[in-house]
Amino acid sequence: MDEAERRRQAHDLDVTVWVGKSGIASVVDELDDQLSDRDLVKVKFLRAARAGSSTDEKAADLADRVGAELVDTRGHTAVMYR
Repeated sequence: MDEAERRRQAHDLDVTVWVGKSGIASVVDELDDQLSDRDLVKVKFLRAARAGSSTDEKAADLADRVGAELVDTRGHTAVMYR
């Protein structure tokens, strides 16, 4: 699956992982499990999770922690692929 196809498929995905005030450490295992079951997962970064940094930075850090590729970020939502 190429990058354009991943972006097309991600468009219709629902958010299944929410990162809140507990930060990204609290969702690493859940995201890892979801990426084991499916190729693409959409992650929403709530305001409390973004304190002091951008969604892009938080999403890149989370992708590194689970060994995933960051497909796209739009607003406060990111799409991960593995």
